[in-house]
Amino acid sequence: MRFIDLRSDTVTRPTAGMRQAMAQAEVGDDVYGEDPTVNRLQEMAAERLGKEAALFVASGTMGNLVAILAHGGRGDELILGDRSHTFLYEGGGSAGLAGIHACTLPNLPDGTLALDAIEEAIRPSDVHAPRTRLLTLESTHNRCAGRALTPEYCDAAGELAHAHGISVHLDGARLFNASIALDVPPSRLTQGVDSVMVCLSKGLGAPVGSLLCGTRDFVRRARRMRKLVGGGMRQAGILAAAGIYALEHHVDRLAEDHANARRLAEGIGSLPGLVRGAEEDLGRLPETNLVYFKVDGASLGDPTLDAAVLSQRLRARGVLANPLGRRLDQMRMVTHLDVSPEDIEETLVALRSSLEET
Repeated sequence: MRFIDLRSDTVTRPTAGMRQAMAQAEVGDDVYGEDPTVNRLQEMAAERLGKEAALFVASGTMGNLVAILAHGGRGDELILGDRSHTFLYEGGGSAGLAGIHACTLPNLPDGTLALDAIEEAIRPSDVHAPRTRLLTLESTHNRCAGRALTPEYCDAAGELAHAHGISVHLDGARLFNASIALDVPPSRLTQGVDSVMVCLSKGLGAPVGSLLCGTRDFVRRARRMRKLVGGGMRQAGILAAAGIYALEHHVDRLAEDHANARRLAEGIGSLPGLVRGAEEDLGRLPETNLVYFKVDGASLGDPTLDAAVLSQRLRARGVLANPLGRRLDQMRMVTHLDVSPEDIEETLVALRSSLEET
């Protein structure tokens, strides 16, 4: 059976052109800084994101951890959202490996943190308190339905943090989605932050890899931290070539994923038993490629129908999608370059028949 895989944009497979670029990549030893393809990728990323330098890392989680390690030290404090990927889904690395204390603030439905809450959370200079060293933002925001932080918000958060001597890191795993959705260059979205991580292995379709960008001094420290966590790679040009291809060919086409996500959400909104949107943002159409919706089996007369049951019924019909969270009333579907408009229509048919099975 052929599956329409909507579990995540991490499931994308390299295109034929990307595979060819990987096969033909010139390579060297990247730990020595001698891989020309890695070096070219890093230069491209730094230029596109408006930063002095960049570092190729194995994953987004590694990129965020390396950034935290480079910005702070043991016993310092990090401010971040309570729905942020770094807090929820990165294995507790900031505490377990970096020894950095997390101060979580509520994410608002649009993915932001209230500026007054950030200011209130910044610690005074006191021997009894950890030192606030870093503010981390996320755009697009995964658990806030793929919402994109505006450049104005990023500027304001950056100005606030910098006024208190605090650095700002942006988890931009899907930053290119935000750039397309907001119709602004990615460098405009990173203007107010000190470092940014972007993933190549999500909507851009590379098989592996992320990029961490910032000043040359920050990247020098980050390179050392990458080594500390075992992230030094050797002939990594084979992987970097996929990233170069992705940046050259797969950025503008993200608009297609956004259009598919809106069509999917519109269809979901017309189905009884489903309510599109995420948590407090129910009913809203997606801005990017993440489609959240609530499963309300009770409204169909079947209180046993939840997201887990619906996921099983969809799998039997050739559609893969995961339930979300412990309450099992939410689901997420993610569009990407391996999902066509025809796949969206098939998914809506599968959803309807799965609900009618009740």
